[in-house]
Amino acid sequence: MDKIIVNFTPTGMLPTRSQTPHVPLAVDEIVRDVVLASKTGISMVHLHIRDEVTGEPDYHKEVYARVIDGIREKEPKLVICVSTSGRKIHEFEKRADALSLTGDQKPDMASLTLSSLNFNAQASINDPDMINNLADRMNEKGIKPELEAFDVGMLNYASYLIRKDKLRPPYYFNFILGNIACAQASLLHAGMMVNALPENSVFSMGGVGDVQLMVNSLAISMGYGVRVGLEDNIWYDQDRTTLATNAKLLERLHTIIGANGRTVMPPDELRRLLNLRDGTHGYGTAG
Repeated sequence: MDKIIVNFTPTGMLPTRSQTPHVPLAVDEIVRDVVLASKTGISMVHLHIRDEVTGEPDYHKEVYARVIDGIREKEPKLVICVSTSGRKIHEFEKRADALSLTGDQKPDMASLTLSSLNFNAQASINDPDMINNLADRMNEKGIKPELEAFDVGMLNYASYLIRKDKLRPPYYFNFILGNIACAQASLLHAGMMVNALPENSVFSMGGVGDVQLMVNSLAISMGYGVRVGLEDNIWYDQDRTTLATNAKLLERLHTIIGANGRTVMPPDELRRLLNLRDGTHGYGTAG
């Protein structure tokens, strides 16, 4: 595509203030970074929230509601995705809490990781019952899954869920490359995942840590979407001498997009592409 989906990931579950002073953790910080990113040019935002006292990952819908309110006050059309990650939060009702938000606080999308996986020092557990139950709750609430795939096997599982009518087109995938136990940032691994995509799919590619820039550059050159932000990478350079900011990562991304003769897909166009409501007359899936 000539218009690049930019999926902005400002916070994540791992970066701490001791690692980088630039990661937004409090509600007002997350809102600030997202609004600034939207002014720069993004298509959607993938949100995590943190406990404002401890900085630990949080799940409470009341906190998500405050973040969403703050964003939509300034950028009502931006596509908003909330996290249901199992990396540190394991109970279904906690992971699904934000899916019960309604009205102007309703998220358009929610993450759905398609299998369990290992990170460097911990596991993210996503057993079949959890995946199916989250998919069912998203369908019930009219929230589109953001399908997180770390390797080609997860795409196989997505196809299985499609056959079971748990996922409905058009499908949106995030390919997350470079994790130690999953697909790596190589043309072979990326190509295998692209080849395994179901019909009627749209996707973005992100890279973990040092490979974020490489993966983003590859995706843009091919006209694919990108996932970018401090969630996946806190460093601006591969030598790890300069800490990144969300603003600097986006500024560099826009330079690469422009150098490839492409532009950022605006949120209203992404809404039409993914069959989401228009952001004026409601949020979530259009039908």
